[in-house]
Amino acid sequence: MNTTITARHCEISDELRTRAEEVLGRLGSLADRPVDGAVVFDVAPNLWQVEIRLHVSRGDIFVGTGEEKDHRTALDRAEEKVRRQLDKFEPGKKGRRAMKDAV
Repeated sequence: MNTTITARHCEISDELRTRAEEVLGRLGSLADRPVDGAVVFDVAPNLWQVEIRLHVSRGDIFVGTGEEKDHRTALDRAEEKVRRQLDKFEPGKKGRRAMKDAV
């Protein structure tokens, strides 16, 4: 899996960069054939933001964002959101209802 870690309007430590790589690795192990993952760190006034994007081979993209008072906590929030999406995901099922569930 290709990984990209980007910091916009801020600097991140090597420790935080390593943690982001670990998070992408954990999420990639839950996904079905991950292609690439990206973590974007950003800073808004009084708010630190993190966005995680995980792209799997069938074209599905999972996105989770976290906003907190520090990047580490925001990274954890974004990870929780992507993990929840991966838990709910069923390959081959598109949209809100599958065709067999349609009335």
